[in-house]
Amino acid sequence: MSAPVVRVAPSILSADLLNLGRDLEAISGADFIHIDVMDGHFTPNLTFGVDTVKACKRASTVPLDVHMMVTNPDESVSWYLDAGADMVTVHLEAARHPHRIVSEIHAAGAQAGVVLNPGTPACALDSILEDVDMVLLMSVDPGFGGQSFIEGTIRKISQVRSMARERGKDLLIEVDGGVSAANVERVVAAGADVIVAGSAVFGSADPAREVARLRELGTPGLAAWNA
Repeated sequence: MSAPVVRVAPSILSADLLNLGRDLEAISGADFIHIDVMDGHFTPNLTFGVDTVKACKRASTVPLDVHMMVTNPDESVSWYLDAGADMVTVHLEAARHPHRIVSEIHAAGAQAGVVLNPGTPACALDSILEDVDMVLLMSVDPGFGGQSFIEGTIRKISQVRSMARERGKDLLIEVDGGVSAANVERVVAAGADVIVAGSAVFGSADPAREVARLRELGTPGLAAWNA
């Protein structure tokens, strides 16, 4: 298995959409660009769609991490693959045929992940864990940026990391919601290695520096993986 490193995925949900190209340039040192697709049905908010993914693909070489918070991922996942997504994550709560979706994502040459809401237990991953590249754990209820981190997520991160180890699975674990400089080391120590940060990055005076700082602050948590 590859040695873990901390990856940072700034969420454009907190970017200045009137100056999105500028903000994407500011985070050119990030590991992913996190794009939250919300349809107003699965979540109580409406955000980005295919055109935003296409625009980000034109404006940046950073891999696009498209998080589909929609009621119909089975029908619409191909839209985002065609738009240039490099990683697509779909909610197990919404997917009717998650294995079929994961196969479609892989066939398109992208990486595939599944997402769990805060109220969905880690055991929901049992039948699909071996098939995905990443598990995204929501640490807030999806729908809006700027929410506070749900502390019970720490336990769930550890559970998923233990499941992956037991199966010899080299898995990325992403955490989305309320992650900041104050808690990133604990999140990583629990087993996460991809950190989504929206307001923590784009709300800072220097987004590029904040990306680097989150990576630096999280890295000591990796030592707990070998403890």
